Amino acid sequence: MRSSPLSLAGVMLIEHTQFADPRGAFFESWNARDFAAAGIDAQFVQENVSVSRRYVLRGLHYQVSQVQGKLIRVLAGRIFDVVVDLRRSSASFGQSVAVTLAAETARSLWVPPGFAHGFLALADDTQVQYKVTDFWAPPAERTLAWDDPALAVRWPLPAGTVPVMSEKDRQGKTLAQAETFP
Repeated sequence: MRSSPLSLAGVMLIEHTQFADPRGAFFESWNARDFAAAGIDAQFVQENVSVSRRYVLRGLHYQVSQVQGKLIRVLAGRIFDVVVDLRRSSASFGQSVAVTLAAETARSLWVPPGFAHGFLALADDTQVQYKVTDFWAPPAERTLAWDDPALAVRWPLPAGTVPVMSEKDRQGKTLAQAETFP
């Protein structure tokens, strides 16, 4: 496994060592020892899978209590994955980073607590698996506006395409309005 820090402190792209032969391939998606050696000392309490059609946008989600770290990977399809730093004490507060994750690559994204996270499905039947470090807490859940100009995220949507979203995600708050972290 190789971990690469991204432009937001604590966010890491994980490239898993994949073993392939004529039968197919194998890789460890989680190994506590290897992740701890990379600086990710996480204990997961829940694992989720979402299934989305092309141009479904989920997020940008976070919880203000029971704050979650997330380990994200794609089981089928591809996503444009976005992370936003919501830690006011951070030099990168309000900045975002984006990566493309795909089922055919053995890569995961580590998002530590204190960040908003969301993704755009780039293929039909996209399946995203994410492990979290704390339980889902609906009263603590918040949504950051995906299209807030202050975030300057360049979502890869064809001209004139409006993403498919939940009503909750359509009502996301701008960074200026959002509850953030110290």
